[in-house]
Amino acid sequence: MLRHEGRLRAFLSRAAGCDADDLAQEAFVRAWQRAGEYRGQGSYAAWVMGIGWRLFLDQRRTARRREGLLGGEDSASSTDPRPASDAAIDAGRLLAALSPQERAALILCFGHGWSHGEAAAIMGLPLGTLKSLVLRGRAKAQKMIGEGADA
Repeated sequence: MLRHEGRLRAFLSRAAGCDADDLAQEAFVRAWQRAGEYRGQGSYAAWVMGIGWRLFLDQRRTARRREGLLGGEDSASSTDPRPASDAAIDAGRLLAALSPQERAALILCFGHGWSHGEAAAIMGLPLGTLKSLVLRGRAKAQKMIGEGADA
């Protein structure tokens, strides 16, 4: 599991932000608990990444329910104290403007080098849906880059 840790944490930090370490830890705990369920279809790394992705989706649903119950009160947000380069800030802004699914699809395919089929399996989506997310996310990012160059 250690050899998959960095990849999973990097993916979740881009998809989830500040909760990435907690999500990654929970993903490894669940993978350990459910090791008998892994059937060898696809890579083990993709299976663990899928667990992390589903945990992120569950966390988002829970947060939305809480926000609804609180009547839309602003929740405290934490910031990452690590300094970032201009390129990292720009990439972060581009990714933040995408939907969570578009962001995850781009991160998996372009950031981590997964094939479209592998990324679809990780996210639990049909291949065509994943390809649409990649195309849509990429088009949005390119449009934002073009608008930024004009400014």
